[in-house]
Amino acid sequence: MNFPKRRNIKEDLRQKLVIVGSKNPVKISCTEAAFHQAFEGSFLVEGLNISSGVSEQPYGDEETYLGAFNRAKNAKVVFPEADYWVGIEGGVDLVEGEMHAFAWVVVIDKEGKVGKAKTSTFFLPKAIVELVESGMELGEADDKVFQRTNSKQENGAVGILTNGALDRKEYYQQAVVLALIPFLQRELYAN
Repeated sequence: MNFPKRRNIKEDLRQKLVIVGSKNPVKISCTEAAFHQAFEGSFLVEGLNISSGVSEQPYGDEETYLGAFNRAKNAKVVFPEADYWVGIEGGVDLVEGEMHAFAWVVVIDKEGKVGKAKTSTFFLPKAIVELVESGMELGEADDKVFQRTNSKQENGAVGILTNGALDRKEYYQQAVVLALIPFLQRELYAN
């Protein structure tokens, strides 16, 4: 007969430290909300300025995923005492000539297990696409088109374009929860 593993009560009660590979308050806030939504227990979530190692505006799935992975991996190198490390990277890509935006999320735990997920996507208006194609980062393009300042640390393109029906925190939070599935279902995602 297989009995469940005995849980270490002290370990369960200890506050877990989560490091986000960014100082962006939206990325920190969505990560904190997602961990509290997915797990019981107490989490302290902190952000660090970590390089993504990719372009300022990642293009395509591969580069955007690599940016998220690098943020999580490099956060672990910088602060190895944490319990989890999270990388979130927004990117753009073309589908039939139209540009859409999305983000990748990567979560790494102490054992090296990796969880990953991608947000839903949404298409960008021509005015923003032209600026991004000219070399401008999406957040800068949003600010220019919508006369905002630092919108990527607030509602971002998704919040602006949905008139606030979906803000950047909610948009990223769902993907962070999805990236936590391998940690919620450890037996099913054993190496």
